Amino acid sequence: MATWKVAPALAAGCTAILKPSELASVTCLELAEICRQGGLPSGVLNVVTGSGSVAGAPMSSHRHVDKIAFTGSTATGIKVMTAAAQLIKPVSLELGGKSPIVVFEDADLDTAAEWTIFGCFFTNGQICSATSRLLVHESIAAEFLEKLVDWSKNIKISDPMEEGCRLGAIISEGQYERIMSFISTAKSEGATILNGGARPQHLKKGFFIEPTIITDVSTSMSIWREEIFGPVLCVKTFTTENEAIELANDTDYGLGAAVISKDLERCERFTKAVQSGIVWINCSQPCFNEAPWGGNKRSGIGRELGEWGLENYLSIKQVTHYTSEKPLGWYSAPRKQ
Repeated sequence: MATWKVAPALAAGCTAILKPSELASVTCLELAEICRQGGLPSGVLNVVTGSGSVAGAPMSSHRHVDKIAFTGSTATGIKVMTAAAQLIKPVSLELGGKSPIVVFEDADLDTAAEWTIFGCFFTNGQICSATSRLLVHESIAAEFLEKLVDWSKNIKISDPMEEGCRLGAIISEGQYERIMSFISTAKSEGATILNGGARPQHLKKGFFIEPTIITDVSTSMSIWREEIFGPVLCVKTFTTENEAIELANDTDYGLGAAVISKDLERCERFTKAVQSGIVWINCSQPCFNEAPWGGNKRSGIGRELGEWGLENYLSIKQVTHYTSEKPLGWYSAPRKQ
């Protein structure tokens, strides 16, 4: 995430200040050291660590910071944008998401199951583009959910340093408690925990949560509408293509969306109708440095990566050079004395 911002900023000729999350600063400090060893002049890339309120907020409002590029929660993005607005400072924001994955009745169920769990449980669900809302056609729902549970139970949950680990710990105790609170609230509201929803029995320490699948969800539930940022997948069924699109778009967010179907014309219709900045067809989460990345609605402003990412750090200037020897001729020339 740091290089998505640092690389185009430096390529555009800017100096940059990188403020990493206080929970994940080490790799950003390593990046700065690599740049120093590579010969980047002192002061071109600067890393400022600390909490958002102490280290991040002053940069948003500082008059000598010309542009802000932020990745994080929608709530914090609103604060960044508000602070920057006082100086009419340009911002690009890559914020939260509650992305849908739609599985139609003609999908290969095992392939769809693997992409569905990857799309939500990859990086322990701690990724803004996670396709954490599953919309599955009612005719295949029962069979597909059985497969999802089987695939989920086969995920190795362990210390990430262990060979074959596919699901590690949540980043902090606070986030762990937040996710568990969402799960508990969903149960109290009448949802069904089909799989997971608790600490793995073989892990007594660390903030581990089993891959969780929740059914019997209504569109008004917080588990369906709010970004969880953890390994939690919510499930609803649909009957028609139009209903699937309507449910997919019924969200304040618009970062990613995925569709699984052998009917490519249907996939194309979905791609055009869904209100998101990124669409995956028969997959979920692949990302390419050449392609634009960013969201609509409350998922953000602007695009990163590719030529679009470079444009974030450039300002277009118009230069007009009058080359004719003829005078403008709009005004009458004064008489010579």
